[in-house]
Amino acid sequence: MVVTGAGRGLGFAMARRAADDGFRVVVAEVDPERGERAAQELRADGGDAHFVRCDVADPLSVGELASFVGEMGPLYGLVNNAALANGVGGKEFQDIDVAAWDRLMAVNARGPWLVAKALHPLFGAAGRIVNIASDAALYGSPRLAHYIASKGAVIALTRAMARELGARGITVNALAPGLTECEATASVPAERHDLYRAGRAVPRPQRPDDLVGLAAFLLSEESRYLTGQVIAVNGGFTMN
Repeated sequence: MVVTGAGRGLGFAMARRAADDGFRVVVAEVDPERGERAAQELRADGGDAHFVRCDVADPLSVGELASFVGEMGPLYGLVNNAALANGVGGKEFQDIDVAAWDRLMAVNARGPWLVAKALHPLFGAAGRIVNIASDAALYGSPRLAHYIASKGAVIALTRAMARELGARGITVNALAPGLTECEATASVPAERHDLYRAGRAVPRPQRPDDLVGLAAFLLSEESRYLTGQVIAVNGGFTMN
């Protein structure tokens, strides 16, 4: 099982659940200190975990991840979680500069594609891919246009990959979390937290462990006939 951005927050919570479920976990993380610490913690709890530094926006780095994973045998699962979220909001769409737009797209939209492109040949007779989108792309949060566009791309990519990989027994689904309380969202303005607090049907704050159960299901054999779906997990902030 490969989990990108698994050094903290939601990614780490998913890596921990995968390890608890008996998977050999590859912690793919751009920050070496954070990634190695996460892998060590999983091993200390009895998990089989390995850290690989990976910048998902860099094709060469993603290629190195694929080489490492390929040496471990057939791949069963991939969680495309790595993304930029820190300090990305606050500007209206016309005020976002090109460099900021391109950087966010390179990590959040191109990154999942690059990782799936490199790893899909390693899957065996069946497999599971879970892409992490965002309910911001469903709701249309203001002053967050480049982030929303990147996560909207993840949703579209999920559907395209589901169509193309289904014949191989590989399912591809997306989770769209709401504003989740973790290190990655520490810089989110208070007004956005207030917006979610007021709009949720379940009023308490969202935590990483609110998503891991559904992610575990999507990565299991029980989800073998579910693909191309986008599931919002946000306490009812958005409802389809």
